[in-house]
Amino acid sequence: METLRHVVVLVHLVGFALLFGAWAVEAVNRRLKITRLMNWGLLVAGVAGLALAAPWGVTYEMNYTKIAVKLVILLVIGALLGIGSARQRKGTGVPAAVFWLIGILTFVNAALAVLWR
Repeated sequence: METLRHVVVLVHLVGFALLFGAWAVEAVNRRLKITRLMNWGLLVAGVAGLALAAPWGVTYEMNYTKIAVKLVILLVIGALLGIGSARQRKGTGVPAAVFWLIGILTFVNAALAVLWR
């Protein structure tokens, strides 16, 4: 059971890498765009994160406050991706604040996962 949990952690990290990596590519190229890969990364990280929030195969107490904070941040990132995608489809472009907040909040979410014990 522990091996399965580690596989889900790996999938969760891959989702984060997809989201943050796709965002970083756009930031480095100075294109304020939302890509399909960002949306896929959010989906993979979110589904795997929800699977990890279930208390299966753990012998320790789960930190549900941390899980709730990370879930709220994930939902905000999803909302920002939706707002940016809608603006992009209209042809008005993604607002700079929305684009940069996506990257910052993605980084904060990863930092909380690592640093909050």
